[in-house]
Amino acid sequence: MSQSKNGKYKKVETILISQPQPDEKKRSPYRDLEEKYGIKIDFRQFIQVEPLPMKEFRRQRVNPTEYSAVIFTSRNAIEHFFRTCDEARMKMSADTKYFCLSEAVALYLQKFIVYRKRKVFFGKRTILDLKDQLIKHKKKEKFLLPCSNLGSKKEVAFLTENEFDFKEVIMYQTVASDLSDLSDITYDMLVFFSPLGIKSLYENFPEFKQNETRIATFGKLTSKAVTEKDLDINIEAPVPEAPSMTMAIELYLQQSNKNSK
Repeated sequence: MSQSKNGKYKKVETILISQPQPDEKKRSPYRDLEEKYGIKIDFRQFIQVEPLPMKEFRRQRVNPTEYSAVIFTSRNAIEHFFRTCDEARMKMSADTKYFCLSEAVALYLQKFIVYRKRKVFFGKRTILDLKDQLIKHKKKEKFLLPCSNLGSKKEVAFLTENEFDFKEVIMYQTVASDLSDLSDITYDMLVFFSPLGIKSLYENFPEFKQNETRIATFGKLTSKAVTEKDLDINIEAPVPEAPSMTMAIELYLQQSNKNSK
């Protein structure tokens, strides 16, 4: 999986997006790019979420039933929390309070609990949105924060700073996907959205060379991870003229493929 850098705007015919395939029922802006510029865009998830083995969970010596409140940062956190409880044969009390970072996360609880009978609180997006509710219950509750092997830095910082009685517990892990089937396939452009995507690339292909491959990055942390590998970035987003990745790619294609639209 090694490819290109000759000529800043060398023609692009194939692009690999390091994300899952979009819902085919919804119109994707990437499909618009395919049709407009006559290119092929593939999707492949470079990272995946896996359950933490029960043996590793038990090493943390945490019993969820000893906590009266749980803070959920994502749907993954909810899914793996209840999976772990089931596997460990632990049943949460009907009085348990659940604090979710967003309404979408809170509604996901309906898959696992009788939602209308439980005490569920949610914010708009971050832990700070829940500050008032959390402070209100601070003295009465003992909080559990399920997370992945990557941790929940912002949430831990908030809870520590405000002296909550809490415990962070790993219940799932983010790992590199197996990309070995791509070893003999080349793309003109690779598109990354997180530092973990870069990490996965090198775990799968330790000898990866950029050569003529164009690299597109979303976000400062992703760009940093790319430059730390001594790779060149050809496309960056978000920027004022291109707040989305598809817009940034199109600005490049307008130059690289301008004679082939």
